[in-house]
Amino acid sequence: MIPSIAEAATLIAARKLSPVELTEACLARAERLDGQLHAFIRLMPEEARAVARTAEARIMKEGPRGPLDGIPFAHKDIYGTAGIPTTAHSRVLQEHVPAMDATTVAKLAAAGVIPFGKLATHEFAFGGPSFDLPWPPARNPWNPDHFTAGSSSGTGAAVAAGMVLGGTGSDTGGSIRGPAALCGITGIKPTYGLCSRAGILPLAQSLDHAGPMAWTVEDCAILLQAMAGHDPADPASANRPVPDFRAELGRGVKGLRVGVIRHFHETDHPVSPATLAGIEGAAAFFRAEGAEVRDVTLPSLAEFNACGWIILLAEAFAVHEGWMRQDPNLYGELLRDRLVLGGLLSAADILQAQKRRRALIAATEAASAECDLLLTAAQPGEAPRIEAVPKWAFLEKPNFTIPFNVTGWPGITVPTGFGEGRLPVAMQLVAKPFAEPLLFCAADAYEKAHAWRATRPAMAA
Repeated sequence: MIPSIAEAATLIAARKLSPVELTEACLARAERLDGQLHAFIRLMPEEARAVARTAEARIMKEGPRGPLDGIPFAHKDIYGTAGIPTTAHSRVLQEHVPAMDATTVAKLAAAGVIPFGKLATHEFAFGGPSFDLPWPPARNPWNPDHFTAGSSSGTGAAVAAGMVLGGTGSDTGGSIRGPAALCGITGIKPTYGLCSRAGILPLAQSLDHAGPMAWTVEDCAILLQAMAGHDPADPASANRPVPDFRAELGRGVKGLRVGVIRHFHETDHPVSPATLAGIEGAAAFFRAEGAEVRDVTLPSLAEFNACGWIILLAEAFAVHEGWMRQDPNLYGELLRDRLVLGGLLSAADILQAQKRRRALIAATEAASAECDLLLTAAQPGEAPRIEAVPKWAFLEKPNFTIPFNVTGWPGITVPTGFGEGRLPVAMQLVAKPFAEPLLFCAADAYEKAHAWRATRPAMAA
């Protein structure tokens, strides 16, 4: 059995599971599977074993620091790690070794996680899947011929396959929620500013969010508890108390008001039959459990996407302009061509997008005034074959996740079953700013009511 973080923490605290044994089991799985999945850019077995031995000795003497003590974990390779290369999956930073940990890396280390290494990403969290980089793209554990989504591709694959029990992701337009959906795990993009981004390589700073990915909703709540908090090193960091993210688990959804953004997934970008059935099933579950479920109408997906992608491209080009001018050929073709679009935008384009962003946030607030949660798709369907992903996929059809990067609202992806080819499908739940405990409450209630959530990819057995 591959335990969840919560299950492993209970067993470790009861001295029924050794962090060393858990680490060895996960390492054995990583060494067996990663040649097919390419989830890791850098797997560090000896470092993991050394930290696990130290953790076990400390736990035997003093007890665990908390629910993350002794838990196998890995970081997306845009999270700065002191003395360990942080490459962003790119030639540009192939030799880059940070002097300091990112704030969230340091927080998780203090909580006792066992660091397994650095996970694959789309190049600089935007260019992928790319096949002309120093490392291959990550592949989906449910079927390695298929895509993971991005950009937190390695984290999605590693968690789903049980190589680690949790990992970090980043989300600028859906890069936590997309891989969570296609890999059949849970991932949360917290409220903008809840988790520090200091020490994390940026993509577009007014849209970037840091957050956790894990097998279950409760696991994500445990991880977010360790990651969240004010950090003066991040100018956008929210200076407010961190709530108990597990406080509402088990409360149920009776009395909650759930707004289904039906036009997103039925009209603006129609989803696959299995995805639609999963969303309808989730709405029916919430209604049967005592929630009030209604339809809500937001501005169209196309409006959110036009606004969000203009801002993202402009801010990403600003990050990369210097390197692009020095040697654009260090980048993979896909990212290089995408970044060039940002250099073609005018000041008027950018200002209009920023103005439109304010209007979209106001419209979302007004449409959601009588709702506690919003429900829609996270991905349009099952994972496509990896070689069939179009180069300009993000421009061809609007995605379901970037609206809540534009607003900064928290969103969580939760699997809703399986579709064609026994590939996972998922829903997205969204809450108002800093309402993560409520989001976890509803997502956990749904998840624990469906026994098929225990099913792992066959290759992980």
